[in-house]
Amino acid sequence: MRYPASLPEGGTIGFIAPSFGCTTEPYKSAFEHALDTFQKYGFSIDLGPNCFADKGVGISNTPAACGREVNDYMLSPRNDCLISCGGGEMMCEILDYVDFDRITHAKPKWFMGYSDNTNLTFLLPTICDTAAIYGPCAPSFGMEPWHQVLFDAMDLLTGETREIRSYGMWESESLKDEEHPLQPYNTTEETILRCIPDENLKMRGRLIGGCLDCLVNLVGTGYDHAVEFAEKYKKDGLIWFFESCDLNVLDMRRALWHLEHAGWFRYVKGFIVGRPLHYGEEIMGLDQYSAVLSVLEKYHVPIILDADLGHLPPSMPLISGAKATVETKGNAIRVRFELS
Repeated sequence: MRYPASLPEGGTIGFIAPSFGCTTEPYKSAFEHALDTFQKYGFSIDLGPNCFADKGVGISNTPAACGREVNDYMLSPRNDCLISCGGGEMMCEILDYVDFDRITHAKPKWFMGYSDNTNLTFLLPTICDTAAIYGPCAPSFGMEPWHQVLFDAMDLLTGETREIRSYGMWESESLKDEEHPLQPYNTTEETILRCIPDENLKMRGRLIGGCLDCLVNLVGTGYDHAVEFAEKYKKDGLIWFFESCDLNVLDMRRALWHLEHAGWFRYVKGFIVGRPLHYGEEIMGLDQYSAVLSVLEKYHVPIILDADLGHLPPSMPLISGAKATVETKGNAIRVRFELS
């Protein structure tokens, strides 16, 4: 696995929009404030051409233009790392225009984003053997004050830390809107983990995963290298992390069925499952727990449910592709990364 160099002090952060651009509120104001904040911290910025674009369907621009931006900025010497401008809906369509071969042979660079950005944070490790960070998108850094998750994400980029801990409280209802674009997370709910087989777990393996909505869409395509990835790192074993956005509980169960039957879960050492956006939903007697346990329990490995991960923030930034030791104690999670 290739690990990019850390973002240096006074370095340059590049911003690209392979999914949505920052064109509507509250994202536009939050992104602009984030740029000011990064500059106050001493970083330079390098804005991609699609950051404020709104010319595409479910993405910032045409698939070709978005793919070209990814290639140019991943290969550019003008920036030291990349942060995505946002999630979205149709980032999969840019993949035909991303030059994974050139990225594989170029100097590795950190890319960070989540949700629709799974299309890069998952494929960079599995296709290019290059680690990426499943973490916050750029507008989140515009909140005042910063939540600890944002400091953690920056510390991963700068190499200041190789350990992430869960946060204890999460947001059920956001107060951020067009009139309050810089509103911080409204963390009113206590994190209560469900752990299998018990509350004190330990697992060690190579982290891989992302947004389940995006992962299931990749199964069986030319971008599906999950089995080859598992074979390559079978001595380490894999820790899969998942969260979901638009999927209901039936969709989640179907998606995991697809991944299982595509062979993705071979050599699995454990699962980390975040809070689904459709939290608390039940359909036909199926809830968010039975939806995943019905597929995952048969592997007889540790399973963490309702982790600080996903679209109900805060979401722990995770290095996709890195070896890690994951431990739980009560309702707390600690993840220690090994960049080797």
